[in-house]
Amino acid sequence: MKRITLSMLSAALLIISCQKNESSLQNSREETSAGATAAGGRKCASQEVLDEQLRTDPERARKLEELEQKTALFQNNRQFRAAGKLYAPVVVNVVLSDANKVSDAQIQSQLDVLNRDYNGTNTELNNSLVYLAGYPYGSVAKCQIEFYIQDWATDVNRRSNTTTTSFGTNDAVKRTASGGLDPESPTTKLNIWVCDLSSGLLGYAQFPGGSSATDGVVIDYQGFGTTASYALYSAYNKGRSATHEIGHWFNLRHIWGDTHCGNDLVGDTPLHTDANYGCPAAGLKSRCSGKPLMQWMNYMDYTDDACMYMFSSGQKTRMDAAIDGPRAAYVSAVKL
Repeated sequence: MKRITLSMLSAALLIISCQKNESSLQNSREETSAGATAAGGRKCASQEVLDEQLRTDPERARKLEELEQKTALFQNNRQFRAAGKLYAPVVVNVVLSDANKVSDAQIQSQLDVLNRDYNGTNTELNNSLVYLAGYPYGSVAKCQIEFYIQDWATDVNRRSNTTTTSFGTNDAVKRTASGGLDPESPTTKLNIWVCDLSSGLLGYAQFPGGSSATDGVVIDYQGFGTTASYALYSAYNKGRSATHEIGHWFNLRHIWGDTHCGNDLVGDTPLHTDANYGCPAAGLKSRCSGKPLMQWMNYMDYTDDACMYMFSSGQKTRMDAAIDGPRAAYVSAVKL
């Protein structure tokens, strides 16, 4: 397990800034096309999208550094948010050649998954014998967040007349003028776009601190929800792509820190050699310092939907820091 200090945070931010170059996002896209596809391995582009924002917007880097400094202080001072469930209103924007194929029932199935996963009531955690790579069962995070749609008539938007057959990571899906849909109430509601993503991507999210015009998460329509009138990806049909991406939206990093034995800025997650895919065997150890058991069942890894089923307490604290800061306007103590 890792201890997060301000000096380590500064080093992590330096690494991020060093990754900012003209070819960073293009290289990522080429690797996606040549490597694992959604049918053969999870692929999330949230870090690549953040790298591109940092490259093109100096103010984005300043805000990120400020947020991370506040987050580190929140973690190190053992601050906690007020007890009780929080409620997060959601807008779902469906952009497909036939947007009606994503039914209200499918959207509700995704909300049901999110509400189980973010409250620790998912079926994988229904007994104390579940494999957690040595992590204490009683410490598995219950984030106490309920996601809901305030008004199905206005907060579920569908566009079927787009001429764009698939979308990438350039946020075109978030703009009506470029074939997508503009966000609705993006400063107070979590916008989720459901579309056909290219290059084998299952999704991507915008980390806190970016433009409200592009804030939210994007999910491939074949990895959205648990029930559909069409075929979902067999390895990604339990709605965990949205769980993963919303984790990024709340400022969680990939558990391997997006580099070999990297740091996810969370103190109680083990060092991971790299991303894990599929459903690894119990007892799998990393090749990092100390060779800890890898927590491949963590939502912020790349394993199949059936094999990711927990957040750690440290990840919850990091999300709480975002809720105490830039995500405060997106949640409330009552349903509005």
